[in-house]
Order: sequence, then C-alpha cells, then structure tokens
Amino acid sequence: MDDSFEDLMPGEDDLLYEEELLRNPYVLKLWVRYLDARKDAPTKRRHLLYERATKALPGSYKLWVAYLRERTEVVRGLRVDHPAFEALCNCYERALVTMHKMPRIWLMYLGVLVEMKRLTRTRRNFDRALCSLPITQHERVWNLYLDFVRQPFIPTDTALRVYRRYLQLEPGHSEEYIEYLKARGYWNEAASKLSDLVNDESFQSLAGKTKHQLWLELCDIITKHPADVQSMPVDAILRGGIRKFTDEVGRLWTSLADYYIRRALFEKSRDVYEEGMTSVTTVRDFSTIFDAYMQFEESMLSAKMEQVADEMDDEEPEDEDEGVDFLIKDDGNDLDLRLARLEYHMERRPELVSSVMLRQNPHNVHEWHKRVKLFEGKPHRQIVTFTEAVKTVDIGQAVGKPHTLWIAFAKFYEGHNDLVNARVIFEKAVLVPYKGVEDLAAVWCEWAEMELRHNNFAPALALMRRATTKPNGARAKVDYSGPVQTRLFKCMKLWSFYCDLEESLGSLNSSREVYERILELRIATPQIFLNYAHMLWENKFFEDAFKVYEKGVAVFKYPHVKDIWQAYLTAFVGRFGGKKLERARDLFEQALEAAPVKECKPLFMQYAKLEEEFGLSRHALAIYDRAAGAVADTEKLEVYELYLHRAKEFFGIGKAREIFEQAIGSSLPDAAVKSLCMKYAQLERRLGEIDRARALLTHASQFADPVRDTEFWIQWNDFEVKHGNEDTFREMLRVKRSVSASYSQTNFNIVAGTPGGPPL
Repeated sequence: MDDSFEDLMPGEDDLLYEEELLRNPYVLKLWVRYLDARKDAPTKRRHLLYERATKALPGSYKLWVAYLRERTEVVRGLRVDHPAFEALCNCYERALVTMHKMPRIWLMYLGVLVEMKRLTRTRRNFDRALCSLPITQHERVWNLYLDFVRQPFIPTDTALRVYRRYLQLEPGHSEEYIEYLKARGYWNEAASKLSDLVNDESFQSLAGKTKHQLWLELCDIITKHPADVQSMPVDAILRGGIRKFTDEVGRLWTSLADYYIRRALFEKSRDVYEEGMTSVTTVRDFSTIFDAYMQFEESMLSAKMEQVADEMDDEEPEDEDEGVDFLIKDDGNDLDLRLARLEYHMERRPELVSSVMLRQNPHNVHEWHKRVKLFEGKPHRQIVTFTEAVKTVDIGQAVGKPHTLWIAFAKFYEGHNDLVNARVIFEKAVLVPYKGVEDLAAVWCEWAEMELRHNNFAPALALMRRATTKPNGARAKVDYSGPVQTRLFKCMKLWSFYCDLEESLGSLNSSREVYERILELRIATPQIFLNYAHMLWENKFFEDAFKVYEKGVAVFKYPHVKDIWQAYLTAFVGRFGGKKLERARDLFEQALEAAPVKECKPLFMQYAKLEEEFGLSRHALAIYDRAAGAVADTEKLEVYELYLHRAKEFFGIGKAREIFEQAIGSSLPDAAVKSLCMKYAQLERRLGEIDRARALLTHASQFADPVRDTEFWIQWNDFEVKHGNEDTFREMLRVKRSVSASYSQTNFNIVAGTPGGPPL
C-alpha cells in the first residue's frame, strides 16, 4: 500500500510544476503543461492530476473532455459489470454538475450508458440531457436516443413512448415511426398513423413518397392484416381511395376483396369482385380484378378438392340402413357448383370487357355492334342490347354512324321473319335527328331494300314517295340549322335510289315524273342527266332525250359537262348522221366554244370525223387546222400528223407541203419541229427533191444536240452518203460543229448561273 501511495506522490521532476500551481492554481495552461509532461505516467497518477485540475477549475470544458475521454478509453474492452464502468459514470456525474449545458459531455456519457445496456438508467439520463440542453441541441441527442430504443432488447412499449415524444418535436419523421411499427408488428397503430399522414394536407414526405404511394401502403397494411387492424373502417377507406385515385382502381378493388378473403368472408369478397368488374372503366383495371377473381375461385376449388379427398380417405364404411333414413342428405360436396361457377365466369369475360369499353364511351357505335355479336344465338339478349344501344347513343357525341344500329336492329327482326317489328324499328329510325342527311337517307334505302327482298314492290315505291315528299314548311333553300328530316327531300342518294326503283318497277311516265322532279329541285348531277336521257333513248323518245342533254349542258360547266357533251354529240350523230348536218355543226361549235384547251381535242376529232363521213373534205381539213391551233402544245404534234395524213389522202402532196410549212413555222416545241422536219425531208427525198430535203435537215439541225440526239445526225449522214457529194458532206460537218459549239456554250451558261458554278 505504501508503494502504491508513493507512486501517486509528486517526484522531484514535478516540483517545478507543483510550485507554479501553488502560486497560480487557477491557470489552465499550467495544468495542461503539467498533464502533457506526464503523458507516460501511470493511469492512476494521471487520474489524480485530472481530479486535482478539475477540482481547481471545475468549469473548464477542455479539462473535463480530456479527462473523460481518457477514462473512457481505459474501460474500453472491459465487461460492462466491471467496477471501472461505475467509476466512469460517477466521473461523468461530477462533470455534469458544471458541464450540464455541454452536449458533447452528455453524448459521451450517454454513449457509455448505451454500451452498458442499463435500460432504465440510460433512459433517465437521456431525459435529463433533453431537459438540460437547449432545444436547438436536441437533435443530436435524439439521434442517439432513437438508435438506442431500436435495439432488440428494448421493450416495444418503451420505444413507442420515446417515438411519440420525438414526433412532437419532429412530426415530419412519422414515416420512420411507421417503419418501426411495421417491423415490430404493430399494424393497427401503423395504419392509424399512416391514415393521419394521408389526411394531413401539409405533410411532406422526407422519403419522397407521394400521397398516392402512402395511400397504397395504407391499403396494403389494412388488407393484409385484417385481424390486427380493428380500429379503422377498412371498407370505407378503400372505397374512398377508389373514388380518389382513378389510376389504381383495379388494385384497390382487389385489395378490398383480399381483405374480406383474409377474414374468411368469401361471399362478401365475391360481391366486391363483381362490383369492381362492373364499375371499372379501363381494360387494364378489369384484367387485374378478373385475374385476381379467377385465381381466388381456382384456389377455393383446389382447397375444396383437397378437403373432399381427405374426407374420402378418412371416411369409414357405414352399415347399410334398412330404408328407414330415406331423406336425402347434404354431404357438403359442392365441387360441381364451384366448377360451374368458374366456367361461367370464364365465359362471361368477353361480355364484361365489352361493358368496360362501353363505360369508357357509351356512344361508341362500333362497340355496340361488337356487343351484339357476343350474344349470337341468344335473340332475347340481342334485342335487349339493341334497345339499350339506340337509347344510350347520343347522336351529337356518337363515335361512328348511329344509323347503322337502327339498320342492324331492323335486319335482326328481318332475319327472324318478323317484318312487323322490323317496320316498327324503321319507323322509329327515320324520326331520329341524325347529323347528316346521308345517314337518314341510308335508313330509308335500307327500309325499301328490305321490302324489295320480300317482294313487296308497291310498299317499297310508296316508301320512296313518302321519303322524297317535301315536308310542310320546308324552304326551297336548304336550312342546315334545322333537323335533317326537313332536308331529306333534296338528298341525291335517295332520289337516285328512287329513280332506279321507278325504272325497274314503275312505268315510263312515273319515271319521267321522278326525273323531272329532280330537275325542278335543281339537285341533279351530270349522271342523272345521262341516266334520264338514256332511259328516254331506250324508249324511243329521241327528241326528249336531246332536250334533256340540252338542259344538262346549260346547267353544268367543264369539267362536269364533258360526259354530257360526249354522250349528246355521239347520240345525235348516231341518230341523224348527215341528215341534220347543220344542226350537228351548231352543236359541235357550241361544245367547242365552251370547252377549255385541254378538253377540246376529242371534240375536234369527233367533229372532223363527222365532216369526213357526211360533210365536205375541205371542211374536215379546216377543222383539223383549227384544232392544230387550239389544242394544248403537248397535243399539237399528234394533231398535225393526223392533219397531214388526211391532207395527203384528200388533196395530195401539194396540200401536205403547205401544212408541213405551216406546222414548222408555228409555235411548236423544238422536238415537235424537228420530228416534222425529218418527216418532211423523207417525203421530199421520196419525191426526188434532194435540195429541199437537205434544206429541211439543215433547218432541223438547230434543234438536235450532237451529244444527245445522235440518231438525227446518223440519218443526215446516211442521207449525204447516198445523195450528196464532198461539198455537201463538208457542209453537214460544219453545221454539226456549229450546232455542237452552240449547245456547249448554252450548257456552260446554265452551269455558271447555278449556285456554286464557275464564274462567267
């Protein structure tokens, strides 16, 4: 004992420091130098120095921190029940007498206590630290406090109380609390807290979760742990989510059904599945619910099959009764019912998908047609579907053609030989205010065609008369603001069908009345004029047909009148030939006067043919001459060739030479002039006029590039070989060089004028 006491006493080397401390015991630097000088001293001696220093300077933060750190390192590695830990705690308590406002001292002390795993003592000291430190320093303490209560050996109730206190300071860390509750299995409180977060509009998730994600997390908790979550209205919460979050409707419906399944309320879960499938509006949500429903039914069926198999294995043979128990017993085996239910749901899928599509847009005509086809072979269901369709589809919002629903409805009755109801449907269909007159006309035409299919010709004609009758009060000018029924009498589609019916089933007079009525309404098309004239022509009313043609050409202009003129002229010439030549000439002149440049060539050719067959040759050539100057530039060469052919045929070579010279001197394209010159040169060569032919070739050479148009120069070369001499051949070569140089200069100028070309 004496030796250990001697070790603690100051030695000769310490006298200098001791004397200074006697004179100035409250100077921090003296104590620090003394401690630094004795770094290698025994632990107990250093502790004694620290005790003396802290006693002299109890308010020195620097001394206390150094002292406590050194003592903490000393106990590192020892058992927590070693007396050194208790001595360390006593040292911390002495330090906190004056250092209770220093968070570092508290954190070091609390860290030691956490390591010692003294629950009550540690908790109370955490509370002391929170009471001693200002609130701005609490965050540092709470981080260590929460790490402590999350340890496995801490009672959950204690941890929950600590977390609740922490959330009063930091309500934004509620998600951390919820995760702790989920980890410890406190599902009811986790769901309640999560519900508060969802309902708190001011809450901002530190984890970056949206309200939607929090809601789905809440749904997962309350549906997967129905036995634990008893304090919340699960059904109301999920239905509220279904109304609020429309993009996850399918998942929420399946969660609600899963909740009832976990509570063994199977019939209630089936009701939820059915309600979900009949309320969703997207195929994706429907598929989610339907697949979950089928999986549930299959699992129920499998479980029942296993139960029946187990019961059959455990069943013992019973003695045969003697007929006393004659009542039917229910053995609880409903496998057939479950199988039938599963098959029924699988068969219902197309119908349910159709219902989903119609909930998306009940005015989709195409989807209604598809729904009717689903009930093929079930007339009653088809009638109900048609009736629902025509009542639901709004004409203004319809996608597709609503009149096709009425027509298909009527054809359905017709297919079942119920013409009475088919007529009733058509009667209602013609009163519907469609968007366009064409839709209403299609209904009338289908009605008449149905009557025709059943050989009811008179009713079909009566329908057309009724449809084309001008309603009372209808204006002569079309009023597009009123219902389509007031504009139907001017629908050309309806009148065309009526004309066909009258021509097929009615008399000539009735057909003429229909056509005349069309002309009076001023809705006739060129085809109507052609059909009317053709009907009169077939019935030998030639002059009346010509009058119809006259009306047509007076009403329409080019290009619509083109077919009428062609038919009129062809019919007139075919009927009279040369008997009424002057009248025919007048008609052709009228047609040519009205025809544009691009459309006049056929008329000139037909006119010239008339003169060739029934008139004078010179008149025919005069017409060809007019045609050559009147037609488009691209057609002039063809006209001139025909003109030359007819001139040689009628008047010989002399007339042909005049026409050649006229054509070459006209404003024809260069290629056309070159072609005519070569033909003219061939003609002169055949006649022996070699010089004239050479002159023509020389004239045409200015239009023939030696590089591209080699054929021309080959022909001229052959011509000179056969008919020329050395001088004429040299002249040809000179002309060729001159033309080649001319084209080369032209090409150079074109290239120089383009961007990026060589400068001029």
